[in-house]
Amino acid sequence: MGATSHQAGAAGRALTADRPSSVRNVVLVGHSGSGKTTLVEALALTAGAVNRAGRVEDGATVSDYDEIEHRRQRSVQLSLVPVEWGGIKINILDTPGYADFVGELRAGLRAADAALFVVSASDGIDGATRMVWDECEAVGMPRAIVVTHLEAARADYAQMSDVCGQIFGADDPDAVIPLYLPLHGPAGPDGHAPVTGLLGLLSQRVYDYASGERTERDPDPAEVALISGARSRLIEGIIAESEDESLMDRYLGGEDIDVKTLVDDLERAVARGTFHPVLMAAPAADGARQGLGTVELLELITGGFPTPLERGPVTVTAPDGAGRPAVTCDPDGPLLAEVVKTSSDPYVGRVSLVRVFSGTLRPEQTVHVSGHGLTDRGHEDHDVDEKIGSLTSPFGKQQRVLDRGIAGDLACVAKLTRAETGDTLSAKDDPLLMEPWAMPDPLLPIAIEAHSKADEDKLSQGLARLVAEDPTMRLEQNPHTHQVVLWCLGEAHQDVALERLRNRYGVQVDPVPHKVSLRETFGAKAAGRGRHVKQSGGHGQFAICEIEVEPLPPGSGIEFVDKVVGGAVPRQFIPSVEKGVRTQAARGVSAGYPLVDVRVTLLDGKAHSVDSSDAAFQTAGALALREAAAEARIELLEPVAEVAVVVPDEYVGPVMSDLAGRRGRVVGTEQAGAGRTRIRAEIPEIEIGRYAVELRSVSHGTGRYARAYARHEPMPPQVADKVREQAGQGT
Repeated sequence: MGATSHQAGAAGRALTADRPSSVRNVVLVGHSGSGKTTLVEALALTAGAVNRAGRVEDGATVSDYDEIEHRRQRSVQLSLVPVEWGGIKINILDTPGYADFVGELRAGLRAADAALFVVSASDGIDGATRMVWDECEAVGMPRAIVVTHLEAARADYAQMSDVCGQIFGADDPDAVIPLYLPLHGPAGPDGHAPVTGLLGLLSQRVYDYASGERTERDPDPAEVALISGARSRLIEGIIAESEDESLMDRYLGGEDIDVKTLVDDLERAVARGTFHPVLMAAPAADGARQGLGTVELLELITGGFPTPLERGPVTVTAPDGAGRPAVTCDPDGPLLAEVVKTSSDPYVGRVSLVRVFSGTLRPEQTVHVSGHGLTDRGHEDHDVDEKIGSLTSPFGKQQRVLDRGIAGDLACVAKLTRAETGDTLSAKDDPLLMEPWAMPDPLLPIAIEAHSKADEDKLSQGLARLVAEDPTMRLEQNPHTHQVVLWCLGEAHQDVALERLRNRYGVQVDPVPHKVSLRETFGAKAAGRGRHVKQSGGHGQFAICEIEVEPLPPGSGIEFVDKVVGGAVPRQFIPSVEKGVRTQAARGVSAGYPLVDVRVTLLDGKAHSVDSSDAAFQTAGALALREAAAEARIELLEPVAEVAVVVPDEYVGPVMSDLAGRRGRVVGTEQAGAGRTRIRAEIPEIEIGRYAVELRSVSHGTGRYARAYARHEPMPPQVADKVREQAGQGT
């Protein structure tokens, strides 16, 4: 691949890397509407992967989006677009910018070795993008910034560059510096002067895109003046990151540092993740072959972003947890790959996008699939051998055949029927397991029911396939409410899940109100008498029992005590009374919720030598419990969750006010990193059904929270009355 011209692109063949050093894996990060997908198209056009209309040969877009994305006109999944530039294969991972699909972003970060943050010159930088930057900084991932939407009337590149420096370079402003200045063309009738080229600060050259083809020339005197001041700051920033400690002294002494030396130091600093250049890009005009800044961006990616060889060793274990040596990026090493995305193709079935970390993956190879750690989300642990099908690389809607996938590269694998997102692929005779990446916890529930009997027959399989594709979704079969619940990250995530069930898997479902697992208990001691006496010819039914019910401490469950004396209830029927009591307790005695935390004592009763039976005493026990409940104060118990909310300091007040409005009790606050606070609170679960959505609104997309069940406790009477009314039980 090393000698291949970048103009050859992907015309008629899949891009194949022959060594890890000829691969770059870069993930695009930015909020929805920042221009990530448009940038991918522009880069592919410049690299020769698509035609001048921005289309691949079959007329589809270069990104492998599904029909849901086309209808919604926004990205909802991770997309791989391989391009080639200067003999280097670049795997561009385009991620959704919408918060509901942050799981796809996490997968992209896992698969990539560097991140390109896409920010809009007209819209600015949102809080969620800042949070992702901080996450990348914590792990030392190399990053660069590209400013888009330069054509907007209110776009101001200089101002946006300053904002990037303030936000992304808060700890080190000299590490976030533009590499180019914009060259403006004549102003239009609205007074807006479009950006038509770039002024190179290091090269001191002008790169003009006004003709649709990139041309290069020397700057005129006015352009030299513009370059001069910004160039000094850039050179000082690069030298500060240089490993050559003498360079700064030479520069301050008046020496003119060689441009090649500066470029080499710049690229090394970018690859280390200590310097973050700011660039700009715009799509090509109609009929043009190259978009503004795309050549410069491709050169930075190939020259400055790290190769897979520069990624640190990967920690692995055996599937049983036994320690194993860390694995490095070596095509001849042990096979180690990870599924970063799972999708379904109507023709080839399940397709797994994998990142190969070590070894070489080949078609028709038998591999070991290990998956652990997501059993709480409906994913089974598994250790199985599977024979993979073909290896391919995406090219729009097409999949082009690969003959291998080497360490450091990305490939699509067909026919892995058991593999799910996050699973590890390794050699069958040397199975390995990678620790899965952190998945966001789905906290927005939607209860569903099959629309028809035909849908009911297909529901189980459809749900299994749905959660296999998306590890950020959790499937719950609630044993208390008997509901099938999909836990999602937000409303858009829910909508996409239902669309995929309907259109991809042929399962129509209806959303129903989500039920919280309420319970009932006695507020005071009460007595009840159950009398079940019927005569209808032949054997009748006769059973009488008298019970006493008293409340117990939380968590006690149901206790049954026998205090019958004198054989008033024959011994063989006492278990029948207990069974009747427990059956009725499970059905509830007030609003239809399970009865808990009471002691039921059987005190007395009567039996008939002929007409008494097991069934009769079960019925009598249930009747006695219902009569006791009718005479007592029944309390509804609601589940209370322990909640930890992490938000920037400026949103602490609004979040605490919002929690108080939900009957929440704040139990403490603490620092959760620079400029962020963790708020710990206890709040009834009935009040936080939609909190995943509402916290996003209160915190402007910057907050996150975790929840865990704490206990059940009595519900306030006025709230309990509303619940009883909704249950049709009255008070």
